Amino acid sequence: MDETGTVRRFIRERAKKLSERRDGFEDELLALLPRMRRFATGLTRNLPEADDLCQMTIERALRSRAQWQVGTRLDSWMYRIMRNIWIDEGRASTRKLQTFADPDEGLSVGVHGGQEEHVELMDIDRALVNLPDEQREAVILVMVEGYSYKEAADIVGCPVGTLNSRLVRGRDALMVLLCKAA
Repeated sequence: MDETGTVRRFIRERAKKLSERRDGFEDELLALLPRMRRFATGLTRNLPEADDLCQMTIERALRSRAQWQVGTRLDSWMYRIMRNIWIDEGRASTRKLQTFADPDEGLSVGVHGGQEEHVELMDIDRALVNLPDEQREAVILVMVEGYSYKEAADIVGCPVGTLNSRLVRGRDALMVLLCKAA
């Protein structure tokens, strides 16, 4: 379930309330939504939680808008906010979402064609889930989102060498997990 339309309305309503629309902040934020949702999904491994994480990130960014410096990268700032919220939520909560049915059960209902690609993507998703958080972050930021090592290191808040090490270990572990699945 994609809640992008709801989030867009929320951003526009919030911007009207704040009445300080400047420098296309909201437009840039709206353009980032698909990438933020993809990163959130990679962090949480759960679509409903990813949507909640995106909403909390956008809400915090709109509240803290004055702290963002015009001319700096909004995407890095948003990813940093999202990552901090994810860490805070993980520390504050030990509960897991309980559902009546496994989310994977409904994926193949009504699907025609593309099953092989779907299975391969699911294998990659399952392998990513088994990586440690730090390695998964590095793999998603560099290999999926296409950030440079330096940009990804800035988002995560670590030296480039540390990010590179996490990426190499994560990529190697991912290959091992994918070979086992095959």
